[in-house]
Amino acid sequence: MEFRSDFGLRYMSHKGARRLRKGLWPGAALAAIMLGAAMIQARAYWPGIMIYDAIRQYGQALSGHFDDWHPPAFEWLWRRLLPIASGPTPMLVLQILLYWSGFALLASWAMRGRRPWLAFGIAACATLPIPFALLGAVLKDSLMAGLLLTVTGLLAWSQSEDKQQAHNLTRIAALLLLLCAATLRFNAFFAGLPLALALMPAGWRSRPRRFVMVALALLIPLLLAPPFVNRALRAERSGVELSLIIYDLGGITRYSGVDVFPPLGIADPVAVNARCYSSVNWDPYAWWGPAPCPIGFDLIRARLKASGESPYRLWVQAIAAHPIAYAEHRLGHFNANTHFLIDHDAQRAIPAQSDPNPWNQQVPPNRLFGIIDSIALWSATWPIGWPICWIALALGTLAVAPSLPSRRIIIPLAASSAAYGLGYLLVSVASETRYHLWTMSAAAIAAVIAAADMAIAPVARRRLLPGLAPLMIVTVLGCAWRI
Repeated sequence: MEFRSDFGLRYMSHKGARRLRKGLWPGAALAAIMLGAAMIQARAYWPGIMIYDAIRQYGQALSGHFDDWHPPAFEWLWRRLLPIASGPTPMLVLQILLYWSGFALLASWAMRGRRPWLAFGIAACATLPIPFALLGAVLKDSLMAGLLLTVTGLLAWSQSEDKQQAHNLTRIAALLLLLCAATLRFNAFFAGLPLALALMPAGWRSRPRRFVMVALALLIPLLLAPPFVNRALRAERSGVELSLIIYDLGGITRYSGVDVFPPLGIADPVAVNARCYSSVNWDPYAWWGPAPCPIGFDLIRARLKASGESPYRLWVQAIAAHPIAYAEHRLGHFNANTHFLIDHDAQRAIPAQSDPNPWNQQVPPNRLFGIIDSIALWSATWPIGWPICWIALALGTLAVAPSLPSRRIIIPLAASSAAYGLGYLLVSVASETRYHLWTMSAAAIAAVIAAADMAIAPVARRRLLPGLAPLMIVTVLGCAWRI
């Protein structure tokens, strides 16, 4: 009996060990895959691509003198990292760490729920060609996306009901990271508010009146974070807000045929503006273009300063007087910005290399870079690379989400993606794909979680067609236009 009992215990022990190993291998395999992908990403883009924006910011990080044309918080952080290494390397590493930390948190959340296939699906979202390639460039967009991904991972872990005190600390950490992300873009509040609301206790959002009050209370710090940090860092005022105002005034003048600029001393400003205006970006009005427009940033700023006229008042008056022209301008630019009904992309979807810089910081040619770059450029010509398709996917996912088991993570994530993407309808001045890095990643993750939920929630499948309808419509229209 003792022999049989001992044999049985050993048998059960071996059987338990086999089950344990069987349960651990998917997580170990996924961790190895994600680590390998992160290493490939870092190796391909080492020490990091620096376009004009990053070059300007790095110069200010070195000098310690900041202005607010680009987020001073980014430059301040870069300056703090300089003792570790010079150049873009520390920022590249930080971006990659945040990006993969967010995906690791989400994948481990899925593993904890015994959903290994969902975990692999979430990890696959990290390898979308354009986001994967954009992480190789040192950009505020890449850093913001990394922060928001980490916030999303913490949000997912805070949803479980056990260890409530630990989850409260998780929520606090997520909110602090969310505020950090808000300092990197003045329009980051579009992405941040849905996530911030989801981090609040459920009772605070249970009634419409409470929901609105909490939303307003959260919106205020998200809106004030950039100017507060700018002032705290004593950043010099650059007049960056004039870029949006000038572009809108140019668009209204173009479509209305009425000069809405302040008096500039230019003969026939309507005709001059018609030659300068582009629905793609505001660059002709800036000083860095190959052929700057006579109606330019410096001239308008000087005239407004001399007259004492408020640019905001001028802007609002022009919109109120010509709302249809303003709408035409904004819709035309949004079309270009989201790569919807266009013949071809006006700009390269991802940076090709660092711009010339005084420090000779360049990514050495390598095979990994070439492969990733080629795949990303190829994807940009298909719906997977059109921001409008990801916005549509996020909206469709929102339509399906209320009936899904994981709605507490799907709804804020899809809402964040859609709100941030649609926000460029009002506040954009350029059409670079990098602006939609967060929209792409968030929509992909939300859709993957929703698809996994549908596989185990048959009732929700009835809403599959309405959920796919926005994506199908914009894809068909976009393809038809290009044909």
